[in-house]
Amino acid sequence: MRKTFFRAVVFVLALSAGPSIVSAQGSSPQTAAKSDGVRTEMLVSTKWLADHLKDPNVVILHVADNMSDYKRGHIPGARYLAMKSFTTDNGAINTELPSVDQLQKTFSDLGVGDNTRVVIYATNWFPDAARAFFTLDYLGHGEKSALLDGGIEQWLAEDRPVSGEVAKFSPAPFTPHVHESFRALLDEVKSDVEAKAGDEAEQIVDARPARRYSAGHLAGASNVYWQETLVSEDNPVFLSPEKLRALYASRGIVPGKKIVTYCEVGLQASHGYFLAKYLGYDAAMYDGSYQEWSSKNMPVVKGEAKR
Repeated sequence: MRKTFFRAVVFVLALSAGPSIVSAQGSSPQTAAKSDGVRTEMLVSTKWLADHLKDPNVVILHVADNMSDYKRGHIPGARYLAMKSFTTDNGAINTELPSVDQLQKTFSDLGVGDNTRVVIYATNWFPDAARAFFTLDYLGHGEKSALLDGGIEQWLAEDRPVSGEVAKFSPAPFTPHVHESFRALLDEVKSDVEAKAGDEAEQIVDARPARRYSAGHLAGASNVYWQETLVSEDNPVFLSPEKLRALYASRGIVPGKKIVTYCEVGLQASHGYFLAKYLGYDAAMYDGSYQEWSSKNMPVVKGEAKR
C-alpha cells in the first residue's frame, strides 16, 4: 500500500473532556465495547471527520517521514508529527519506543492534552497509523484514540479537501499513564514459544506476508497479514467485525485468550495489535519483533505449519 503522494497521516481529534470518539456508524458517543466485544469507538468515518473539521475542540495530526510530505498535502488544520519523534531506529533492540519523557514532550508540544481524543489514519504505509495508536495506548490514551477508517485514500476518493498550510497551535499538558503490559518483551514471547501446543498463556500472531511467515516464524504463531484485514489495497476500509472474526477463526485464533503480535520491527504488528484490541481481545505487541528474535539466534519454524 505504497503511494507516492503521502508517507503516512495521523489525525488527532482533541475533544473536550467528557465526550468520547464517535463510531464510524453513527453520532452517539461510545465509551465501551459493544455487547459482542467489538470496540466500535476505535474507528471513525471520513464523514464524521469532515463534519468536525471546524469544531474548535478538534485537533488534527499528520504523521509523515518529513515536513515536505506534510506540506505536499494534508487534511485542513492537520499538525505535522514526524515518525522519528515517536519511534527509534537502533537496530535489533527490545523496543522501538523512545523514552516516556520524549514521548510526553512530543505529544505535549503538538497540543495533545490529557483530554485529547485521537483519530489516526495513514496512507503510504497503513501500519504507521496503527503504530501511533499503539504508542498512545501504551501511554494510557488508547481509550481516547481511534483510526480513521479508510485513511486518506478514502478521504481523497470522496473528493474531500486537502491543504498545504502549516497549522498554528499551542502546547498542552500531556500526562502519560504507561501500560507496560501492552508491550511484550523477549522473555514473555519466549515463554509462549516454548510452551506445549495448547498450553500457551497467549496466542502469537505474525502480521507479515505469508512468504515472510514461511521463510521463518516463531513457533506456534498464526499468520494474519495486516492487508488481509482490509477490503482492498486501494480501499483500505476495515472488513466488518464478522469477517474479521471469521478470518481469526480460519487461522486458529480463539476468543478470550490474549494476543501478542509481531512482524519485522513493530510496524505491521501495530496494525495487528489494533485489530486485536478492536475485536475485544487483551493484546500486546512484541516491539523487538523478528529483528530482535533472529538477532538473538532464537529458533524459528520454516514453512506453513505453526510448529
